[in-house]
Amino acid sequence: MSFFNKALASIGIGAATVDTKLERDTYRAGDVMRGEIIVRGGHTAQQIDAIYVSLHTTYIRESGDRKHTEVATLQKMKVTDPFSIAAGEHKAFPIALTLPLDTPITIGKTQVWLQTGLDIKNAVDPTDKDFIRIQPTDLATHVLNTIQGLGFRLREAECEHAPAKLRGAYPFIQEFEYVPTGQYRGHLDELEITFLSQSTSSVDILMQVDRKVRGIGSFFAEALNMDESHVRTTITTQDLPTIQTKLQQLITKHL
Repeated sequence: MSFFNKALASIGIGAATVDTKLERDTYRAGDVMRGEIIVRGGHTAQQIDAIYVSLHTTYIRESGDRKHTEVATLQKMKVTDPFSIAAGEHKAFPIALTLPLDTPITIGKTQVWLQTGLDIKNAVDPTDKDFIRIQPTDLATHVLNTIQGLGFRLREAECEHAPAKLRGAYPFIQEFEYVPTGQYRGHLDELEITFLSQSTSSVDILMQVDRKVRGIGSFFAEALNMDESHVRTTITTQDLPTIQTKLQQLITKHL
């Protein structure tokens, strides 16, 4: 019977299972995510080589006229050394994972999840998947709130494959696409905001200012991207008292 159970466990039937319990399901980028990994023994004793946890998101890659969804790993951590678990036994392991400051914000179509896996030699590796909500850092929150306060409405937020010159630690960037509803209505078609990199005291931003063009040259201007300006700037904690004025001046300069 033991041999039969081991054979079944090797293909995932009656094998050990894993379940991660997090303290909460909502975090701010940069927070420490704490929880507990519970491993439950199956119908037979098994040797676990390691437990791994990894943080993932998806992004869009365009190829020709088609869009493909890719999975990106933001972080991966080994939790344990090898251990054994008896049939029916329960074991718990604490985890503490610091979320990168550049973790995408879960807004629009963006999803972020923690995946937990048991590494078992010559067997199907059990996994567990937990979706979490990610809020922006304090600085990013100030930027997004300021953009909204200047009369822009968020139309779409999505992670997209990044060109090499804009690529940081990950192969994608998260773009926030706004449409003007206030003072810039009639002057701009849209405004795109991208956070290129972040620290606890500063954030690098790329703004794409898409001007509204009129007349006979408008078609050619749009076709050649002559109606777009790309503005790169850094916002620090010292800029917070004047952040609205700073962003407003940058946008107005490129009308």
